[in-house]
Amino acid sequence: MKIKKYHAPSMNQAMEQIRLELGKDAVILNSRVLYSGGFLGFFKKRSIEVVAAIDPQSNIEQLPSLKEKQKKSHISNVTPFKEISPIKINDFGNKEILHHPTQETVLKEITDLKKIVKNINVINNSALLSGNIKKMIDRLKSQDLDHDAVTDIVILLEESAIDNEISYEECIALTKNYLLSKLPIQSDILFQKKYINVVGPTGVGKTTTLAKLAAESVLKHKKKVAFITTDTYRIAAIDQLKTYAKILNVPIEIAYNLEDFKKATERFSHYDLVFIDTAGRNFRNPDYVTDLKDIISFDDEMETFLVLSLASKQSDMEVILEQFSLINISHFIFTKVDETASYGAMYNMMTKYKINAAYLTNGQNVPDDIEKAQSSIIVETILGVRVNERSS
Repeated sequence: MKIKKYHAPSMNQAMEQIRLELGKDAVILNSRVLYSGGFLGFFKKRSIEVVAAIDPQSNIEQLPSLKEKQKKSHISNVTPFKEISPIKINDFGNKEILHHPTQETVLKEITDLKKIVKNINVINNSALLSGNIKKMIDRLKSQDLDHDAVTDIVILLEESAIDNEISYEECIALTKNYLLSKLPIQSDILFQKKYINVVGPTGVGKTTTLAKLAAESVLKHKKKVAFITTDTYRIAAIDQLKTYAKILNVPIEIAYNLEDFKKATERFSHYDLVFIDTAGRNFRNPDYVTDLKDIISFDDEMETFLVLSLASKQSDMEVILEQFSLINISHFIFTKVDETASYGAMYNMMTKYKINAAYLTNGQNVPDDIEKAQSSIIVETILGVRVNERSS
């Protein structure tokens, strides 16, 4: 079955397009009204989107060709019309010529569509897949990888199989290349700005993660760093960061309000990096971000890292990100890698929101249990083929 989407200013014009291209036997699957353009919410252009389908055999056998129409019109003493292509009105109100598809093109589209439908069904019942492909798809499903990505990978692996045979090593290589190609391009340079702000809900390990980042900067990169904490809700959090500051021999300032924060940044103006700890609050409370903006001056000199725990559900991660939509999130930091066996949420969040991950943490030890979130590490972790070596 051939399925196609049409856009037109009115339903009558959309139906005319469908009749011209698919014929009278076309079936309407869905229709909706769209609005585009406009100014300040007014004067938007209204258009109709219609999804139509046609059985290829019915279309090929019953639709008369344009040349046959010309012959009939000639016999009826009517001036023959020139062979023309149907007109489509695009989203911008401009006319576009639609070329008549050849029978070969139509059949190819139908074959591709059947393949997609088949593989969607196969994903829901992976027992229908051949051995190594099934093994790979079961792995991806266990990782809660995005359904569209799994569908693409099924098609990729089946197309690459010869006589339904493909090794698991080939499945891994092809899947790895596919996943890497979809991840956002990473920069080798982290901490491109002076102020490093770490935000996130309670319990994700923000303070420990901040200490790991600071320790790496001091011990490995010989940077001159300082701490600012705005987490005045928990005395234990202040004491914890003070302990880390003492171990690393770096200064720390406590900011109760925006004035305190500005004074602290002035004091640390000659430092290489300033790491800012924030309070962990209920992520479902929208006032949390407002409170942050009342204390922290989010300017061009600041990078903000959103800390997300892999031990939580992806739906919760998305709500957390939405709550922080008023703040420009530079990178994700995924924590508690050691507390779960499902890692697909990393890929899903990065590809869906086009935000890269900067670090992964996998324990409480400072500064050891942290590593750069290289794309290859993320993909190999999802595939279960991670080489047990630490990233530099």
